[in-house]
Amino acid sequence: MTSPAGSSTIHDIGYRHYDGPRLGRTAIRRALYVQSLRGSFGLGRAAKSKVLPALLFGVMVLVAGILAAVTIAAKLKDLPLDYTRYAIVMQAVVGLFLAAQAPQAVSHDLRFRTMPLYFSRPLEASDYVRAKFAATATALFILTGTPLLVMYIGALLAKFDVAEHTKGFAQGLVSVALLSLLFAGIGLVVSAVTPRRGFGVAAVIAVFTISYGAVSTLQGIAYTQSSGSAVSWLGLFSPITLIDGVQSAFLGAAPAWPGAEDLSVAQGLVFLLLVLGLIAGCYSLLLRRYRKAVL
Repeated sequence: MTSPAGSSTIHDIGYRHYDGPRLGRTAIRRALYVQSLRGSFGLGRAAKSKVLPALLFGVMVLVAGILAAVTIAAKLKDLPLDYTRYAIVMQAVVGLFLAAQAPQAVSHDLRFRTMPLYFSRPLEASDYVRAKFAATATALFILTGTPLLVMYIGALLAKFDVAEHTKGFAQGLVSVALLSLLFAGIGLVVSAVTPRRGFGVAAVIAVFTISYGAVSTLQGIAYTQSSGSAVSWLGLFSPITLIDGVQSAFLGAAPAWPGAEDLSVAQGLVFLLLVLGLIAGCYSLLLRRYRKAVL
């Protein structure tokens, strides 16, 4: 039936004004952090999205479990691998996890243009970046820190010296915490450059693989040329060797590069300052990127 010209009808469809508490930016930032952290392990996503993170996490924990089991069964006098060495040895798994999850954390929001929806709420670019950075770093810390806990429990079951292994475990946690922050920053910056997740995955793998391969090759050449000082300084040009240098200088670890010469405190400070500078620089670049994304 056609309504008479000029007449109108108001329909009550049940919407009510919200009078409850408004939690503000802190609650939104916390929710975004939790959602991003869950997403890093495929939680709350499709079943196929859970396969790779679960597989990589399983590999990290399984290898640590095997080391602990062999130590106990063979009655070894110490763990086959130091706590500070584990993440360095398993860097390929860590890099693959980062390459898969960093683009997922940021690329989709850029590709599907959901940034205006985020910032239509009382959420600023700094809140978004802080939540994504923290979630990715936390996911990496869980990935790299859990195997150290498995090794530590194995050491206690093997009745090794508690004080010595508690110290080693703590040093390992400090090392992987720095690694997680550095890797998260670099991975997110690289991933935020492109809205295409596939390109982000390839770019993250390339950055870490090429830098480590180039540095390792140059270190090998420098070592054969008996240039010991150059071997350590070349470690400044790769994320994984940067962490290796810091823990060599301050955490009692032996460096993985040829010659295995420990860094002096002065050299270690250079490595540490560069790591902290890169973390801060990555955070600043992400802020710039997402302030532009809002416009």
